[in-house]
Amino acid sequence: MSSKQTILDRELFTQALRHMGEEDLLYLNRMVVERLNLLAQARSTVELAQFAEGDLVHFTTTDGSLKHGVVLRLNKKTASVRTDEGQNWKVSPGLLRKTATR
Repeated sequence: MSSKQTILDRELFTQALRHMGEEDLLYLNRMVVERLNLLAQARSTVELAQFAEGDLVHFTTTDGSLKHGVVLRLNKKTASVRTDEGQNWKVSPGLLRKTATR
């Protein structure tokens, strides 16, 4: 699809939105949220496929500390990781990096 066609489609969509009632807007919102969740799940699945049980990994926590560990299990959306300190974490695959050695 050309960029001109995309812009035209967006303009038509914007005009249609302005004429929708509350019920239609709520339905459309549910559909958009469903689609966004599906895309996020697909992205997560692709990211998880880069890892396997037993892989050595590292990640940065929300407080900025670096954790090293091993992948114990691949879940639906996260990887279960046991850190070198013995802590268990469920980590988004987008935050994990493979480690060559410890």
